[in-house]
Amino acid sequence: MQSSISSIKNSDKLNVLVFGAGAIGTYFGGSLALAGHNIVFVEQPKMVEQLRERGLRLDLTIDERRQTKDAFVIEPRSFVIEPSLESALKFGPFDVALFALKSFDTAAALEGMKPFAEKLPPILCLSNGVENEQAIAGALGPEKVIYGTVTTAIGRRGAGDIVLEKLRGVGVAAGHPLSEKLVSAMDGAYLKCRLYPEPHGMKWSKMLTNLIANPTSAILNMTAAQVFADKRLYKLEIDMLAE
Repeated sequence: MQSSISSIKNSDKLNVLVFGAGAIGTYFGGSLALAGHNIVFVEQPKMVEQLRERGLRLDLTIDERRQTKDAFVIEPRSFVIEPSLESALKFGPFDVALFALKSFDTAAALEGMKPFAEKLPPILCLSNGVENEQAIAGALGPEKVIYGTVTTAIGRRGAGDIVLEKLRGVGVAAGHPLSEKLVSAMDGAYLKCRLYPEPHGMKWSKMLTNLIANPTSAILNMTAAQVFADKRLYKLEIDMLAE
Protein backbone atom coordinates (compact mmCIF):
# COMPACT_ATOMS: atom_id res chain seq x y z
CA MET A 1 0.00 0.00 0.00
CA GLN A 2 1.25 3.48 -0.86
CA SER A 3 2.44 5.31 2.24
CA SER A 4 1.26 8.71 3.37
CA ILE A 5 4.06 11.21 3.63
CA SER A 6 2.40 12.73 6.68
CA SER A 7 3.67 9.75 8.67
CA ILE A 8 7.31 10.54 7.87
CA LYS A 9 7.28 14.34 7.99
CA ASN A 10 9.81 16.05 10.19
CA SER A 11 9.76 19.81 10.63
CA ASP A 12 13.52 20.20 10.29
CA LYS A 13 13.65 18.28 7.01
CA LEU A 14 12.83 19.31 3.46
CA ASN A 15 9.70 18.26 1.62
CA VAL A 16 11.02 17.51 -1.87
CA LEU A 17 9.20 16.89 -5.14
CA VAL A 18 11.29 14.92 -7.65
CA PHE A 19 10.43 14.91 -11.34
CA GLY A 20 11.58 11.55 -12.64
CA ALA A 21 12.94 8.44 -10.93
CA GLY A 22 15.65 7.70 -13.46
CA ALA A 23 19.33 7.45 -12.55
CA ILE A 24 19.71 11.04 -11.32
CA GLY A 25 16.25 11.26 -9.74
CA THR A 26 16.73 7.98 -7.87
CA TYR A 27 20.22 8.95 -6.69
CA PHE A 28 19.19 12.37 -5.40
CA GLY A 29 15.75 11.43 -4.14
CA GLY A 30 17.02 8.23 -2.56
CA SER A 31 20.02 9.90 -0.93
CA LEU A 32 17.82 12.63 0.53
CA ALA A 33 15.34 10.00 1.76
CA LEU A 34 18.19 8.16 3.50
CA ALA A 35 19.03 11.45 5.23
CA GLY A 36 15.46 11.73 6.53
CA HIS A 37 13.96 14.18 4.05
CA ASN A 38 10.44 13.69 2.70
CA ILE A 39 10.50 12.62 -0.95
CA VAL A 40 7.67 12.54 -3.49
CA PHE A 41 8.44 11.30 -7.00
CA VAL A 42 6.41 11.93 -10.15
CA GLU A 43 6.83 9.14 -12.70
CA GLN A 44 5.16 7.19 -15.49
CA PRO A 45 2.35 4.87 -14.25
CA LYS A 46 4.21 1.65 -15.16
CA MET A 47 7.25 2.63 -13.11
CA VAL A 48 5.06 3.87 -10.26
CA GLU A 49 3.60 0.40 -9.76
CA GLN A 50 7.03 -1.24 -9.83
CA LEU A 51 8.57 1.12 -7.28
CA ARG A 52 5.53 0.99 -5.00
CA GLU A 53 6.06 -2.77 -4.83
CA ARG A 54 9.81 -3.08 -4.40
CA GLY A 55 11.13 0.35 -3.38
CA LEU A 56 14.53 1.76 -4.34
CA ARG A 57 17.99 0.23 -4.33
CA LEU A 58 21.07 2.46 -4.15
CA ASP A 59 24.54 0.93 -4.43
CA LEU A 60 26.68 3.67 -2.90
CA THR A 61 29.48 1.41 -1.72
CA ILE A 62 32.29 3.35 -3.44
CA ASP A 63 31.56 6.33 -1.16
CA GLU A 64 33.97 5.59 1.68
CA ARG A 65 32.23 8.11 3.93
CA ARG A 66 29.26 5.75 4.22
CA GLN A 67 31.44 2.88 5.48
CA THR A 68 29.30 0.09 4.04
CA LYS A 69 29.77 -2.77 1.61
CA ASP A 70 26.04 -3.26 1.15
CA ALA A 71 23.58 -1.44 -1.08
CA PHE A 72 20.84 0.60 0.57
CA VAL A 73 17.27 -0.62 0.07
CA ILE A 74 14.64 2.06 0.63
CA GLU A 75 11.27 0.53 1.43
CA PRO A 76 8.17 1.86 -0.38
CA ARG A 77 6.77 3.21 2.89
CA SER A 78 9.74 5.61 3.14
CA PHE A 79 8.81 7.67 0.08
CA VAL A 80 5.84 8.55 -2.10
CA ILE A 81 5.61 8.05 -5.85
CA GLU A 82 2.69 9.32 -7.94
CA PRO A 83 1.73 8.97 -11.63
CA SER A 84 0.74 12.62 -12.07
CA LEU A 85 1.78 16.03 -10.87
CA GLU A 86 -1.77 16.74 -9.73
CA SER A 87 -1.78 13.76 -7.37
CA ALA A 88 1.77 14.43 -6.18
CA LEU A 89 0.92 18.00 -5.20
CA LYS A 90 -1.57 16.66 -2.65
CA PHE A 91 1.47 15.79 -0.51
CA GLY A 92 2.67 19.41 -0.51
CA PRO A 93 3.41 22.13 0.11
CA PHE A 94 6.96 21.48 -1.04
CA ASP A 95 10.16 23.32 -0.22
CA VAL A 96 11.83 22.52 -3.54
CA ALA A 97 11.43 20.40 -6.66
CA LEU A 98 14.26 18.53 -8.39
CA PHE A 99 14.08 18.55 -12.16
CA ALA A 100 16.01 15.47 -13.27
CA LEU A 101 14.56 14.81 -16.72
CA LYS A 102 16.35 14.50 -20.06
CA SER A 103 16.52 17.79 -21.95
CA PHE A 104 14.36 16.47 -24.79
CA ASP A 105 11.54 15.95 -22.27
CA THR A 106 11.71 19.49 -20.87
CA ALA A 107 9.17 21.18 -23.16
CA ALA A 108 6.49 18.55 -22.63
CA ALA A 109 7.12 18.47 -18.87
CA LEU A 110 6.76 22.25 -18.60
CA GLU A 111 3.47 22.20 -20.47
CA GLY A 112 2.18 19.80 -17.84
CA MET A 113 3.43 22.05 -15.04
CA LYS A 114 1.93 25.32 -16.23
CA PRO A 115 -1.59 24.67 -14.84
CA PHE A 116 -0.04 24.10 -11.39
CA ALA A 117 2.50 26.93 -11.47
CA GLU A 118 1.18 28.62 -8.32
CA LYS A 119 1.48 25.41 -6.29
CA LEU A 120 4.97 24.53 -7.47
CA PRO A 121 8.01 25.36 -5.30
CA PRO A 122 11.31 26.65 -6.70
CA ILE A 123 12.83 24.09 -9.06
CA LEU A 124 16.47 23.00 -8.86
CA CYS A 125 17.38 21.99 -12.41
CA LEU A 126 19.84 19.08 -12.49
CA SER A 127 19.49 18.37 -16.21
CA ASN A 128 22.44 18.63 -18.59
CA GLY A 129 22.51 21.37 -21.20
CA VAL A 130 22.43 25.14 -20.91
CA GLU A 131 18.86 25.98 -21.91
CA ASN A 132 16.65 24.09 -19.45
CA GLU A 133 16.77 26.72 -16.72
CA GLN A 134 15.78 29.43 -19.19
CA ALA A 135 12.86 27.30 -20.34
CA ILE A 136 11.70 26.76 -16.75
CA ALA A 137 11.98 30.48 -16.01
CA GLY A 138 10.02 31.31 -19.16
CA ALA A 139 7.22 28.91 -18.28
CA LEU A 140 6.98 29.36 -14.51
CA GLY A 141 8.79 32.60 -13.71
CA PRO A 142 12.46 33.42 -12.96
CA GLU A 143 11.89 33.14 -9.20
CA LYS A 144 10.97 29.47 -9.68
CA VAL A 145 14.33 28.28 -11.04
CA ILE A 146 17.65 27.43 -9.39
CA TYR A 147 20.61 26.50 -11.57
CA GLY A 148 22.26 23.17 -10.75
CA THR A 149 24.76 20.76 -12.25
CA VAL A 150 25.76 17.15 -11.60
CA THR A 151 29.22 15.77 -12.27
CA THR A 152 28.82 12.54 -10.29
CA ALA A 153 28.49 9.47 -12.53
CA ILE A 154 25.45 7.27 -11.84
CA GLY A 155 24.64 3.94 -13.49
CA ARG A 156 21.09 2.63 -13.80
CA ARG A 157 20.62 -1.12 -13.39
CA GLY A 158 16.83 -1.02 -13.58
CA ALA A 159 13.81 0.92 -12.39
CA GLY A 160 14.74 2.52 -9.06
CA ASP A 161 18.03 0.60 -8.98
CA ILE A 162 21.20 2.68 -9.34
CA VAL A 163 24.92 2.39 -8.67
CA LEU A 164 27.28 5.21 -7.79
CA GLU A 165 30.11 4.88 -10.32
CA LYS A 166 32.18 7.99 -9.63
CA LEU A 167 31.57 10.51 -6.86
CA ARG A 168 32.44 13.97 -8.16
CA GLY A 169 29.67 16.14 -6.74
CA VAL A 170 26.87 18.56 -7.48
CA GLY A 171 26.81 22.32 -7.89
CA VAL A 172 24.08 24.75 -6.90
CA ALA A 173 24.15 28.36 -8.06
CA ALA A 174 24.15 31.07 -5.42
CA GLY A 175 21.69 33.94 -5.48
CA HIS A 176 18.38 32.22 -4.76
CA PRO A 177 16.95 32.40 -1.20
CA LEU A 178 17.00 28.58 -1.05
CA SER A 179 20.49 28.02 -2.45
CA GLU A 180 22.44 27.77 0.80
CA LYS A 181 19.78 25.64 2.50
CA LEU A 182 19.81 23.21 -0.44
CA VAL A 183 23.59 22.94 -0.39
CA SER A 184 23.50 22.17 3.33
CA ALA A 185 20.76 19.54 2.93
CA MET A 186 22.41 17.82 -0.02
CA ASP A 187 25.86 17.87 1.51
CA GLY A 188 24.32 16.33 4.62
CA ALA A 189 22.97 13.57 2.37
CA TYR A 190 26.51 12.73 1.15
CA LEU A 191 25.85 14.26 -2.28
CA LYS A 192 29.07 16.31 -2.09
CA CYS A 193 27.43 19.64 -2.87
CA ARG A 194 28.99 23.08 -3.21
CA LEU A 195 27.76 26.60 -3.92
CA TYR A 196 28.82 28.36 -7.13
CA PRO A 197 28.67 32.16 -7.48
CA GLU A 198 28.11 32.24 -11.25
CA PRO A 199 25.37 29.99 -12.69
CA HIS A 200 26.20 30.23 -16.38
CA GLY A 201 29.87 29.43 -15.93
CA MET A 202 28.88 26.43 -13.82
CA LYS A 203 26.50 25.10 -16.49
CA TRP A 204 28.82 25.74 -19.44
CA SER A 205 31.80 24.08 -17.74
CA LYS A 206 29.73 20.90 -17.37
CA MET A 207 28.59 21.24 -20.99
CA LEU A 208 32.22 21.24 -22.15
CA THR A 209 32.97 18.04 -20.24
CA ASN A 210 29.99 16.39 -21.94
CA LEU A 211 31.24 17.46 -25.37
CA ILE A 212 34.77 16.10 -25.04
CA ALA A 213 35.17 12.91 -27.12
CA ASN A 214 31.52 11.84 -26.87
CA PRO A 215 30.28 12.99 -30.32
CA THR A 216 33.51 11.89 -32.03
CA SER A 217 33.36 8.49 -30.34
CA ALA A 218 29.77 7.98 -31.49
CA ILE A 219 30.43 9.08 -35.07
CA LEU A 220 33.60 7.01 -35.53
CA ASN A 221 32.63 4.08 -33.27
CA MET A 222 35.80 4.56 -31.24
CA THR A 223 36.46 4.71 -27.52
CA ALA A 224 37.47 8.00 -25.93
CA ALA A 225 40.96 6.58 -25.36
CA GLN A 226 41.27 5.78 -29.06
CA VAL A 227 40.12 9.29 -29.99
CA PHE A 228 42.70 10.95 -27.74
CA ALA A 229 45.45 8.61 -28.96
CA ASP A 230 44.99 9.86 -32.53
CA LYS A 231 46.82 13.19 -32.94
CA ARG A 232 44.40 14.41 -35.62
CA LEU A 233 41.32 13.63 -33.54
CA TYR A 234 42.93 15.05 -30.42
CA LYS A 235 43.50 18.33 -32.27
CA LEU A 236 39.87 18.25 -33.41
CA GLU A 237 38.73 18.00 -29.77
CA ILE A 238 40.97 20.91 -28.72
CA ASP A 239 39.72 23.04 -31.61
CA MET A 240 36.12 22.26 -30.62
CA LEU A 241 36.73 23.41 -27.05
CA ALA A 242 38.45 26.58 -28.22
CA GLU A 243 35.52 27.42 -30.47
